[in-house]
Amino acid sequence: MMADWGPVVVAVLLSPGLLFQLPARTRVVEFGNMQTSGLSILVHAIIYFALVTIFLIAIHIHIYTG
Repeated sequence: MMADWGPVVVAVLLSPGLLFQLPARTRVVEFGNMQTSGLSILVHAIIYFALVTIFLIAIHIHIYTG
């Protein structure tokens, strides 16, 4: 049985809000702030969905193990 690890790898590498926050509370972009607003969660969710869709559906990234 082969498992497809492509979606897992893409999701971990594109974790929203891990490296930067867009929009931040005091600036447009802040790095390593660790304080997330509701608007920032919404923006990151939209960007995350778009990138995961592009990488998994349009480019067909698949990593099989087994």
